[in-house]
Amino acid sequence: MIKEEIKQELLKRQDVAYRDFQSKLIPNVSKDFFVGVRTPELRKFAKELLKRDDVGEFLQEKPHQYFDENQLHAFILSGMKDYDLCMKELKEFLPYVDNWATCDQMSPKIFKKHKEELLKEIKGWLKSKETYTVRFAVGMLMEHFLDEDFKVEYPEMVSKIRSDEYYVNMMIAWYFATALAKQYEAVLPFIEEKQLAEWTHNKAIQKSIESNRIAPEQKEYLRSLKIPKKK
Repeated sequence: MIKEEIKQELLKRQDVAYRDFQSKLIPNVSKDFFVGVRTPELRKFAKELLKRDDVGEFLQEKPHQYFDENQLHAFILSGMKDYDLCMKELKEFLPYVDNWATCDQMSPKIFKKHKEELLKEIKGWLKSKETYTVRFAVGMLMEHFLDEDFKVEYPEMVSKIRSDEYYVNMMIAWYFATALAKQYEAVLPFIEEKQLAEWTHNKAIQKSIESNRIAPEQKEYLRSLKIPKKK
């Protein structure tokens, strides 16, 4: 079976030192969850598997035993060329995504050609109760809708999200920092009017100040908009 074949191949490519390092970067999951295969190796393996007729069997085997299998799954989806099939598989996989790395590294290239359909899905994902489904939705807005397809209604949707989840709030902050770099005049009012939760507001400003894409005078102004910590 392809699932066992993949497991054996991952174990062959294991780097124990990398496994230990990786587990520290994703503290919300057990160290036993990691095999320790480096990302370039996983991407290469995913490309090989995409050519196989039985790759669908692996995609149906959820939940996976290892983080590396989840990463492989994400990279396979990212390389799919059939939008409808990709979206179907993605919707089935999203509830099983349990860490920021798999969430953030999953980026189907085919989405660039189907932005109108993608936007409809994003709006639904933003309402999800699943941490990484919401994070993925915000990430897709950041990746695909901050340039020529930008509309002010998109940061408005993100600004309305309220969550107790660190990995959701961090993505919102990242989104607004990137949005300020790309659409400063349009996005600045969200910061000036303090439309984000306090922690997220300050984190977005922090990330903007750390960015090389924000002008020095803009950084200075953004510093003045930080919400002081309550004593």
